[in-house]
Amino acid sequence: MDFSRPPPAAEWAARLAGIDVVVNTIGLFRETGQQRFQALHVDGPITLFDACVVAGVKRVVQVSALGVEAAATDYQRSKFAADAHLLRLPLEGIVVRPSLVFGLDGLSATLFLGVASLPLIPLPADGQQQVQPLHVDDAVQALRALVEGGTDALGGMRCIALVGPRALSLAEYLQALRAALELPPAPTLAVPVVLVEWGARLAEQLPASLFDRSSWKMLQQGSTGDAAPAARLLGHVPREAREFVSAEQAVAQRQRARLRWLTPLLRLSIALVWIATGIVSLGLYPVEQSYALLARTGVPAALQPLLLYGAAVLDLLLGVLTLWPLQPRWRRRLWFAQIGLIVVYTLIISVRLPEFWLHPYGPLTKNLPMLALLALLLALEPAEEARWST
Repeated sequence: MDFSRPPPAAEWAARLAGIDVVVNTIGLFRETGQQRFQALHVDGPITLFDACVVAGVKRVVQVSALGVEAAATDYQRSKFAADAHLLRLPLEGIVVRPSLVFGLDGLSATLFLGVASLPLIPLPADGQQQVQPLHVDDAVQALRALVEGGTDALGGMRCIALVGPRALSLAEYLQALRAALELPPAPTLAVPVVLVEWGARLAEQLPASLFDRSSWKMLQQGSTGDAAPAARLLGHVPREAREFVSAEQAVAQRQRARLRWLTPLLRLSIALVWIATGIVSLGLYPVEQSYALLARTGVPAALQPLLLYGAAVLDLLLGVLTLWPLQPRWRRRLWFAQIGLIVVYTLIISVRLPEFWLHPYGPLTKNLPMLALLALLLALEPAEEARWST
């Protein structure tokens, strides 16, 4: 069922026949395109819950989010509306409100691990915002207990916080993740509030960004609660944040976390090389000397302006595309194009201007690390996304 276009209640009848328990985990952190809070958090779930009453489903578990009762953002208001509707219905409705949920493949976990692996950790304001993270395996086990035991597993409670064993400041959480990655504590840098707010505004322009003004507001509100219900459902205290990554996973996850910020840094450095080369070729380097070099490579005088300025524009284009959010298959083609162009430049200059191999500033020898870096970017493209489509 496509919740972005909520189906009428009647369409749920066949799907709910013989179903004892429904768990709704549909959720959206940021609106994009056709994915809207009203449809995914309000209209779709409410239609489903009403259909459960008609179909005789005895228990519905709604996975909401901690702090939605504050109703300070569109995300919170939409989640809270569905929570309230469920709790008014004549069935066993249970609302579960998790804090941050950590799973190695989750977007937020990937983001936090990347930040935690930095040699200097930036913290919004003073980094004292409160969170109470829970591992996804504990969250799933708690949900299973609710599916099987219902409100009896909670002593009759119908709305609970699903949180880790204790509240942590954001700074403490990031240092705990560093410890899980088997990294020593890192120094921190407090980012002024005004810069955080401007950063949130800019990040809103990136469709895949988890950081925007709403998430900044919710982070400031804090996300903590009573850990007793989760411990009761699990039969033990949930795991600590420093245990989120096992010892067997630490090395691989540490490398993965570092690549999250090293890869953009790598792309930026390569882009700057292309852009700087293009700008220099457009006139900062004496044009007559550029023509003289082209003449030595065998380019006729009539074609020299076209090749000089055409190559400069091509370099600028490659630099811009290196920073552009391309699809993986197009990024691979871009890396191949850059590798091919560097190889061609190197071969031509090696034949026609071999003295540049002995130049003290190494204009040709610098092509070797450029080729290695581009090969690294090519190798880092996800295998499942890197297949060329016809």
